[in-house]
Amino acid sequence: MIWEELLSFEDIKKEPYYIQNILWDFDPTKIMEPIIIQEGSNIVCKEPVKGYVFYIETSGKKPELFLMMQKANYFSETIAKIEEIPEEMLKEAINENEHLIKYNICPINDKIKNWLKKELGLI
Repeated sequence: MIWEELLSFEDIKKEPYYIQNILWDFDPTKIMEPIIIQEGSNIVCKEPVKGYVFYIETSGKKPELFLMMQKANYFSETIAKIEEIPEEMLKEAINENEHLIKYNICPINDKIKNWLKKELGLI
């Protein structure tokens, strides 16, 4: 792990680079899929993704919201924990996106996306 400790939501709010490079519509479970796949008789390498992705971790006793950094070299790492979000919103997103959960990672829903954008001063 490169980061000795996770950043806070306040840390994220203070750094415009993070905010400008959030991939709002990217499914975080795609990061865990194979990079090279076979399509018919062709071997295809997926395009790299670069930016920051919010996701809900579902493996613990209670759901938690995190921000993951994804680099163009296919390396990803969780860099921040968002503790300010109401737990009920996370549970609601998990229920809504239950069919999309893979590897204990759940995509955020529109309600959380709007909450984040409001908190980050984007709307």
